[in-house]
Amino acid sequence: MAQKKATARAAPAAAPAPTNPPAPSAPPPPPLVVESLLLTAARIGTFDGTRGLTNASGFFFERADRLFLVTSRHVMIDEPSKHFPDRVEIELHLDENNLASSTGFSMPLYRNGKSLWRQGKDASGEIDVAVLEIERKALPAAAVYRAFTPRHLHENGSLVEVGTSLLIVGFPMGFHDTLHHMPVARHAVNASSFGLRFGGEGYFLTDARTHRGTSGSPVVMRMAAAEAGHGDLPWRLLGVHSARLDVGTRDLKLDEALGLNCAWYADILLTLTER
Repeated sequence: MAQKKATARAAPAAAPAPTNPPAPSAPPPPPLVVESLLLTAARIGTFDGTRGLTNASGFFFERADRLFLVTSRHVMIDEPSKHFPDRVEIELHLDENNLASSTGFSMPLYRNGKSLWRQGKDASGEIDVAVLEIERKALPAAAVYRAFTPRHLHENGSLVEVGTSLLIVGFPMGFHDTLHHMPVARHAVNASSFGLRFGGEGYFLTDARTHRGTSGSPVVMRMAAAEAGHGDLPWRLLGVHSARLDVGTRDLKLDEALGLNCAWYADILLTLTER
C-alpha cells in the first residue's frame, strides 16, 4: 500500500512586535522671569585688602554712557566707627535664565591716594549718598543687571502723598537668596511730607522694617504706567535709604523703636554723576 508522502509546511511568519510611538520630547523650560526691579540692586561687601569688613546694599544708575554704583556714603568711609575700606566687591549675575550663575566684581575706592567715589553735600552739610563709577569695559560681557536713569527720578511738581506705598530693595544684614543671589524687598510708606526736607535736611522719612546692611538701597514707587525711556523698569526712584531714625531720649526698656528711616532725595545723583 502506497504511503502518502508527507509534505513539510512552513511555519507562519511571526507577527511584527508592536512598537510604541516615540514619547514626545518635553518642551524646553520657559525662560526665567524675574522682576526687573530686583536686578537693579547690588549686594556690596567692603574690604580692607583681603579682610572683609561689612555688608551693604547699592544699586545701578546709568547716565549717558556711564554706569555708577550708588550706595550710602558711610559704606565708603565712616570715621566715627573707624570704617576705612579700600575696595568694595559687588555680585553680578551672568545668565538671566540661570540666576544661580554669578561672580564677584571688585572695585578700588582709591587711586594715588585720592578717592574714586563722590559724595554729596548741600547747605546743611554732608549727604549720606555716594557714587562710584563702574568701568564698563571691565565688566563681564554676560553681566545681567538693570540701571535707573535720570528719567526715573522724581519729577518736580508731581505729588507723592504721605502714606504712599514704597519699596526698599536690598540685602538686610547681607541676607539674600543664596541660590539665585537675589535681594529682598521691604514694604514701606512715605512717612513725612515729600515736599519738605525733614528737619531741614536733604531726606524724607519712610516707615519700614529695616536692618543693618540695607544702607544704600533704592527707595522706589511704582509708576501708574511705564513711560518712554523707562524700558522694562516702571519704577520711580525717590531716594537712597540711609539709616534708621530714633529718639535720643527713648527709654530702651519702656519705649519701642520708632521704626522710621531716612531716605535721601535721589535727585542728588544728577549732581554726583556730572562729568
